Formats: sequence, C-alpha cells, structure tokens
Amino acid sequence: MGWFKRLREGIQTATQNKKEAPDGLWFKCKNCNETATIKELKENFLKCPFCNYHERIGSHDYFELIYDSGKFTELFTDLRSKDFLEWTDLKGYNDRLESAYKKTELNDSITVATGKVNKMPLVIAAMDFSFIGGSMGSVMGEKISLAIDHCIEVGSPFMIISKSGGARMMESAFSLMQMAKTSAKLTLLAKNKLPYFSFLTDPTTGGVTASFAMLGDINFSEPGALIGFAGPRVIKETIKKDLPEGFQRSEFLLEHGFLDFIVDRKDLAVRISEMLAFFNSARA
Repeated sequence: MGWFKRLREGIQTATQNKKEAPDGLWFKCKNCNETATIKELKENFLKCPFCNYHERIGSHDYFELIYDSGKFTELFTDLRSKDFLEWTDLKGYNDRLESAYKKTELNDSITVATGKVNKMPLVIAAMDFSFIGGSMGSVMGEKISLAIDHCIEVGSPFMIISKSGGARMMESAFSLMQMAKTSAKLTLLAKNKLPYFSFLTDPTTGGVTASFAMLGDINFSEPGALIGFAGPRVIKETIKKDLPEGFQRSEFLLEHGFLDFIVDRKDLAVRISEMLAFFNSARA
C-alpha cells in the first residue's frame, strides 16, 4: 500500500544532514508495531510515541538533542580508515568502506563534536551503528585519543556515546589495540581532574564494552539498551543454561551495579547539564 516504510537501521530526521535511514513520512516501531509519522517521532525525541521504545539514532541526532540550540562544531573530520592489511572476506575492506561512505555520508563509525550544554562546554564522541555496525577500528581509537587531548587543552569534560558491535575484524589486531590505547588515554583525563561520562546505547557490545565504555566516572544508559561483551545467544550456547529475563538489558545492568542510572532521551540534556554542574562545583 506504500503508506510507510520499515526502517532497518537508524532514524531519519529532516534536520539530520547525515543519512541514517530511508526516505519516507512514516515510521513503524519494531517493538510494538504501531505506525507514526516521522514528525511525531521527532517531536517525541526520536522515541516511539506509543511504547516509548528508543529507536537507534545517529551521532548528529544526539548532538542536536544535547547541545544548546542544537549547535556544535565537528572535530577531526579529515580522518578516514585505510585498508593497510588488504583484507578480503566475502568483500574487500576497501569496498566495504566505500559503501559505508556512500550510504552514511560519514567518515567513520564515530564523530567528535564540541559545543555547550546549558552554557557549559562538553566534547562528545558519538558512534554511528550504520557505519559498519559502529565497529571500533584505528580511526575510532585515534579520534577518541585526539578528543581527550583537546579536552585537556581546553579544560573540557568528555563524553562518549557508545553504539557498537565491537572491534572491526577487517583491521585485525590493530582494532584490538584501540582497547588498550583508549583506556590508557582516559587516565590522563583523571590526572587533569576532568570528568568522563560514558553513555551506553543500544547496542554496546564487544571490545567497546570491554574497554572505554565501562570506564566512565559516570556510566549511564538509555532504557532497554543491549549491553554486554558477547551476545545472549552466544552466552546461552556456551554455558548451556537459560539466561535470566532481561539479561544484558540496561535495566538488568542497573540492578546489578554496572550502571549508575538510566535516562529517558527526553531528559538527556538536563541530566548531562546536572552532571556538568556537579563536577564543575567539585572542581571549584
């Protein structure tokens, strides 16, 4: 009938200058199967108006939701991944990269921006799942490293918004090295008494979870986000036991002490503002 299109990855908004979903006026929630307009979705902070399901959104959507008046400046826009191993599986790595560039209009799976939240400075590195599953490669590690250097230089707090399937296999050990690189680099923020906020969204898995995503001064998440190292199916098949209900969802992790709190997307900017004010007062 052509009245709506099912969105496969991400949400498209009219204000988003980086494509993350197909064109269309209608949206169908994969959680409750209700249909709403894209306009209604945007007005509800890119959540389902019926069940409050937090749809996957892109880095620029988060920047516009968090920063004052949606204004921000991108940093390190010239960095792009390179196929230095000449990797080929079902498809060559160069071909995968070119396809991702064309599909998303992004330079890699993470974007770094600087702006203000309630007039307080904050640098944010946000991942895009639409770019090869938000996978962590050498460019992601380098962008996080450069962002930390920038924070130290200007005295700004730092925040990472994780949304990743894990390390990028096409870069082999080079991608795994980013776990140690970023974790070590984060200690410099602590030495300079600058806070690091880790915001885990759906999904946050693999090497990202096993490194910087769990190292925040504050670790928090959106409702219903899948967070873990290996997926529930792999764990169940390995231990040969049924898993608890809601296993690896953010509510389960909060109950077991892995998260500090869960925040609804409509309250995200306010909560970040409160955290910034708290740490600023502690540093004064």
